[in-house]
Amino acid sequence: MPTYLNHPSYMKFPLRIGPGGARASTRAEHVREQIEQVLFTVPGERWYRPGFGAAVRQLVFEPGNALLVELTKKRINAALVESLAGEITPSSLEVEVAMAGAQLIITIRYQVATINHSERVEFAIGGT
Repeated sequence: MPTYLNHPSYMKFPLRIGPGGARASTRAEHVREQIEQVLFTVPGERWYRPGFGAAVRQLVFEPGNALLVELTKKRINAALVESLAGEITPSSLEVEVAMAGAQLIITIRYQVATINHSERVEFAIGGT
């Protein structure tokens, strides 16, 4: 990974305080932390951004079928493109959603904007 991606210059989310003050994230960590915020925030939860979030945790209780998977992909994709404008290259965003038993598996691929560095993150929600 390029060294400029490893330079901590963003405030960590969730906020963590260490001996030297607020902890910092690298750019790659910062983008991943933003993705987590989008996925796990329920629309309406943020007063000044009522449309922010994808509420994926709630989807675990929905019946798993192809329609739910397609709707979830579109919801996540739209939320990420809006929320990560300037952080990722929108055309590079790929969202995959799959049901594995009682788990919802979300895989997101993207390029960090301006530096063409590709990342892949995966989230398993629900089940054991």
